[in-house]
Amino acid sequence: MILFNLLKDGKKNAVTLSYDDAPVHDRRLVDIFNKYGMKATFHINSGVLGENNGKIEPEEIKELYKNHEVACHGVMHARLDLLSKGECVTELYEDRKALEQLCGYIVRGLSYAYGRYTDDVLKAVENCDIEYSRTVKGTMNFEFPENWLEWNPTCHHNNCLEYGEKFLNSIEGFTSGPRLLYVWGHSYEFSRQDNWDVIEEFCKLVGGRDDIWYATNIEIYDYIKAQRSLIVSVDGKTVYNPSGQEVWFSCTDTKKAYSVKPGETKVVE
Repeated sequence: MILFNLLKDGKKNAVTLSYDDAPVHDRRLVDIFNKYGMKATFHINSGVLGENNGKIEPEEIKELYKNHEVACHGVMHARLDLLSKGECVTELYEDRKALEQLCGYIVRGLSYAYGRYTDDVLKAVENCDIEYSRTVKGTMNFEFPENWLEWNPTCHHNNCLEYGEKFLNSIEGFTSGPRLLYVWGHSYEFSRQDNWDVIEEFCKLVGGRDDIWYATNIEIYDYIKAQRSLIVSVDGKTVYNPSGQEVWFSCTDTKKAYSVKPGETKVVE
């Protein structure tokens, strides 16, 4: 039996982080993440950048977030559920367009401003070719989403040490499903609450481990989509990978880990 229980490089556990609004405090947060090898996605409102707004400067984006991912948060940080359908599309489309020009690559992710969205907003998100969007609804578990446009994180960083400990203590056996710890927040909260030590302790706790994949939101999305696209023969012995990236899996018969490259057909022996 083929099991889709492995992540990139055959690892079984992943950590991703997500921070909104691009306040100037992101500079310090990025330094901490880079120090401990963490990977994060930064959701940015391109229409309100600049020191006058307490935000980073537009020209900083490409260099500051080069080890991470830039994603949308709405050009003006408007509540999408209060906009008309057309205005909603404009709020998202213009943000995506501006961010792509600033960071130099295709922007494919989003987090909902104020955590608010409706069915009409979900349609607008799809119409803007945004492939995933993060909510603010903590699951308090380590599961991957079924609906990528309603991607619920594990927890806010106020609870990151608690769930970081639970995550490390709940790593299961080889045949268990992959696990994801997803933490979100705003970097300005650390300054307001004078608790930068929380995120530093979290990074010390979960960072630097060989058994964890540290990834951005889009890297998680791309891998799981590729994994779910694998085609398996009826007898469970052959796997075909139609995606554009290498995918890892295991087999209950052999107790081994395997990988299948893009376009490759792998016969399990």
